[in-house]
Amino acid sequence: MDAFLEGLMTSLQPINIMWIVIGGFLGTVVGMLPGLGPATAVAVLIPVTFGMDPVSALILMAAIYYGAMYGGSRSSILLNTPGDGSAIAATFDGYPMAQKGLAGQAMALSAVASFIGGIMATAGFIILAKPLSEFALKFGPAEYFLLMLLTLSAIISLSTGRMVKGFIAMFIGLFLATIGVDTQSGVYRFTFGIPHLSEGLEFLIVIIGIYAVGEVLYNFMNIDDDHKKEKKKVGKIWFTKEQWDRSKWPILRNGPLGFIIGVLPGAGGSIASMLSYTTEKQLSKHPEEFGKGAPEGLAAPESSNNAASVGALIPLLTMGIPGSGTTAVMLGALIMLGIRPGPLLFENQPEMVWTLVNSMFVGNIALLIINILLVGLLVKILDTPAKVLYPIIIMLAFIGTYTLGYSTVDFFLLLVFGYFGLVLKILDFPIAPLILAVIVGGDMEQNFRMALTSSQGSASIFYGSPVAVGLIVLTALSLCYPLIIKAFKRRKQQTE
Repeated sequence: MDAFLEGLMTSLQPINIMWIVIGGFLGTVVGMLPGLGPATAVAVLIPVTFGMDPVSALILMAAIYYGAMYGGSRSSILLNTPGDGSAIAATFDGYPMAQKGLAGQAMALSAVASFIGGIMATAGFIILAKPLSEFALKFGPAEYFLLMLLTLSAIISLSTGRMVKGFIAMFIGLFLATIGVDTQSGVYRFTFGIPHLSEGLEFLIVIIGIYAVGEVLYNFMNIDDDHKKEKKKVGKIWFTKEQWDRSKWPILRNGPLGFIIGVLPGAGGSIASMLSYTTEKQLSKHPEEFGKGAPEGLAAPESSNNAASVGALIPLLTMGIPGSGTTAVMLGALIMLGIRPGPLLFENQPEMVWTLVNSMFVGNIALLIINILLVGLLVKILDTPAKVLYPIIIMLAFIGTYTLGYSTVDFFLLLVFGYFGLVLKILDFPIAPLILAVIVGGDMEQNFRMALTSSQGSASIFYGSPVAVGLIVLTALSLCYPLIIKAFKRRKQQTE
């Protein structure tokens, strides 16, 4: 308790509040830019922390991290272009809300959902940091493979009426994830003699190409029709009571879910937000509205991915294991600052840990205010003529892509995936299974092979623990759920 109160007083010092506000604002802005997600934001700003007090440096990096989680949904809602992988789910219902003239309400709802998810996760950090880190240690390669399999099956189950196309999209994504040098055998796979591909495809290039460039190309096909339409209204800046009533329980349910998934090293906000979206669609009384502007379809993943960003700090601080790509960058920065994450950190420097935890409470309040105040400014993007807005989106896409690897080869890859995204949209293929497969495919393959290696080729390792069995059962239920619901509805219609 003494360490907690000391951390609270330290986090409320004017200099630390200043760093929280600066970090949160920068994270929000960078999170909006396609391809420049939280990992890039933290990496670019690491030099700023040199010479800073270690506690203030940690506060600044954490504020940038979850500020970018808030910001990622801004471009998802306004432009149908996610800032990073964890903001993909916000495009499913956030962008349709903006198309209906509800952009202001969508952004206010996402900000409040992120705030509540972040606050719940921070409280969970205080209570469950140690037991959850111990539970995460039970996850071996087999359990991680099954967790990723569950995530893929859950996202495919969303493709109601298009499950075959969903499976095809998933397998294309898994194929793309195999491109590059095999880390275990050193064999070059599908690189076609291009040295740049030896490191594999950067999944953010795939995301930016399919979502940003593909969306722009598709809209260019109908730009004359769009020009004749009346200008869409932004709508109110605050959400309605009906939208809140539909969203409040999904927010409260998925905050803890995202937090627990975030604790698992390697899971991250992408998996958390996708699982939250699929869960809410299955629980909803109006599943047919999902993908057409359902407020709970936006609120649930936003609560979840922000909670996951807090959860990812637990394995970083308690075990020195990065829980996400961003925390991997933070780990390197902490070591350079002379901070050694691990079990002894809580014993040797408790004031640092509790200052960070309290700064999260302060930071979430600051970010809620920042994001609500920015709503009126950001929604003006919708008033920009399409012939001006689309080239700007393309420019941001190319800038974001270039900063990933500073290679012109990525420009050609961006265009390839842009045209590929256009084809997928024309043929009505679900994009989410492909994107998620690209994100988790590499880790999924490596965990599968490591599991078989450790068991000397025996498949029993995949059902040799209670956690593994539970994940198998959930995967089966996820795949069968659409069939069960369809059969149930048919039987109900027959009885009526």
